[in-house]
Amino acid sequence: MRVYFSGISGTGIGPLAELANDAGYDVTGSDLMRGAIADEIDGRGIEVFYGKQDGLFLQKKHEEAPIDWFVYTSALPSNHPELLLAQKLGIKCSKRDEFLATFVEKQNLKMIAVAGTHGKTTTTAMLIWAMRQLGIPISYAVGTTLGWAPGAHYSSDAQFFIYEADEYDRNFLAYHPYIAAITSVDYDHPDIYPTVEDYRSAFAQFESQSTNVVKNTTIDERINLVGELRRKDASCALQVIKTIYPDDDQKVIDAINKFPGAGRRFEAIAKGVYSDYGHHPAEIKATVKMATELKQRDGYKGLAIIYQPHQNVRQHEVYKDYHDAFLGADKIFWLPTYLTRENPNLEILSPEFLINTLDNKEIGEAAATDDVLAEKIRQLQADGWLIVLMTAGPADTWLRSVFGV
Repeated sequence: MRVYFSGISGTGIGPLAELANDAGYDVTGSDLMRGAIADEIDGRGIEVFYGKQDGLFLQKKHEEAPIDWFVYTSALPSNHPELLLAQKLGIKCSKRDEFLATFVEKQNLKMIAVAGTHGKTTTTAMLIWAMRQLGIPISYAVGTTLGWAPGAHYSSDAQFFIYEADEYDRNFLAYHPYIAAITSVDYDHPDIYPTVEDYRSAFAQFESQSTNVVKNTTIDERINLVGELRRKDASCALQVIKTIYPDDDQKVIDAINKFPGAGRRFEAIAKGVYSDYGHHPAEIKATVKMATELKQRDGYKGLAIIYQPHQNVRQHEVYKDYHDAFLGADKIFWLPTYLTRENPNLEILSPEFLINTLDNKEIGEAAATDDVLAEKIRQLQADGWLIVLMTAGPADTWLRSVFGV
């Protein structure tokens, strides 16, 4: 099968291209710019076009040999030139969910799907790490970089397929997992789910489509990772593995306790500098607690948070929940909201407005990803402070450039 992936170097579509490549599919694709897993894609020898996606590269590849399937990201608008051309050429077109569901069925894999508002990426990565350490053959796809393994892999020896099942665009409802692991359910994505009830109903449907459901609510005291949230995610991963690996669970715990982390999930990028994907008040609160624990354990003099909200439409839904989310921080640098998929009729909430909702607003400061902020955080690092960025946007790339990563 010849498959074209539009948005191939991002963490949503890229792992599917890697799976298809491992399984022997003929893979190609394009992206507007180099994404998080561009190096992984390039390393596989996959031919990719980076730049304006005007359809010329797709036309060229289709003329060389007919494209069977055009897979595209949810971020692609309905009038995108590549999508319109693929439809005109009669190529099968779908988002990632239909392609992946078909792939799993054809390869006769049992899906272990990790879903939840928060923690799904970390829990998925923990499952991949632990099962690799235990020598269990697996196929998998996770929506981030790992550092210690590719973001996706297909093994012909694998019985199980571990997948980070995203609720955005109702993606996870395309699957019927053997095991569904639910890490948490807090209202999010108001652009997709108009009400809290609608959001929770989608998760209920997902559970009903699953053969087994794991919803861990306790923390195993034998897990010693830093951070209550990370220990909770690890306990969820432990419960999943115990259902398919009936050996001494101490082996599983030993493997999980050595978990090296995943990209942008409290990822250390320099001495005392971490990048995290948190952009929802519940995630922020858990990440601040994790950072506070690390600050106390390692003797940092202070905790500075750099926060870049994601989506103005989300801010209108969650701003009242920020009030106690940053308690424990000593300084907050609040960046302008990263705008994507917005409602143009909504007023853009400013950093000053959002800071003013905090119980500890006196430590907040409106900032920008510029030389002024770069100098401030370099000085804080030199003074022995712990610095944590929380963002689902481009501030991560900026922070890495500040510290030469």
